[in-house]
Amino acid sequence: MGFFHQAFVITVKDLRAELRTKEAVNSSFAFALVILLLFSFAFDSFEETTQQMAGGLLWIVFAFAGTLILNRSFARELPNDCLDALIAAPISGAALFLGKAIANFVLVMAVELISLPVFGIFSNVHWTRQFPELMLVLVLGSWGMTIIGTIFSALTVNIRLREVMLPMLTYPILIPPLMGAMQLTSGLVAGTPIAPDTVVWLKVLIGFDVVYTAVSLFLVETVLVG
Repeated sequence: MGFFHQAFVITVKDLRAELRTKEAVNSSFAFALVILLLFSFAFDSFEETTQQMAGGLLWIVFAFAGTLILNRSFARELPNDCLDALIAAPISGAALFLGKAIANFVLVMAVELISLPVFGIFSNVHWTRQFPELMLVLVLGSWGMTIIGTIFSALTVNIRLREVMLPMLTYPILIPPLMGAMQLTSGLVAGTPIAPDTVVWLKVLIGFDVVYTAVSLFLVETVLVG
């Protein structure tokens, strides 16, 4: 069984497990909905300010809500020693990690795509004016967030306070790609396409995604096995 086929099997397994319970997706979307509602009340009288801050507000919501999904990535394998069985299975740690990262990415993107129209309604923001470019930024930003969250989920899975440790470890490292995603999203939501003066942020996003993915795949065996 090839590397990518192994990763695909893990991805399908995780997606099926999540679709059966819907624990992570439901809690993540409910959390995102509450934050979006609070933001709509907080900035109700500042419509122009809300549109200027739209990128920052959206990615704050995505980062917080996404952590709930990422935290469950390896934690769901703890009952009945399923994680030990997966590590002992005849598949590479990189394939296991990549499969879980892709499953997490699909779930995070699903929550984000549902949250976008809700944000548009609550904040009266017309976010579809640069839809293709916005989706590109969403994919790149979400992949960077997912890859780092998944590797730290594996690192903290056996820690008692993993729900606290995961965001504490993840958010500082995500500052550069999140800044790029926020800057790009703010312009795109306002209807401004990616221009030569903002394309540097797109390069930052792509660069960090490549680096994070390569480093995580290289270190995952050490993280899982020790």
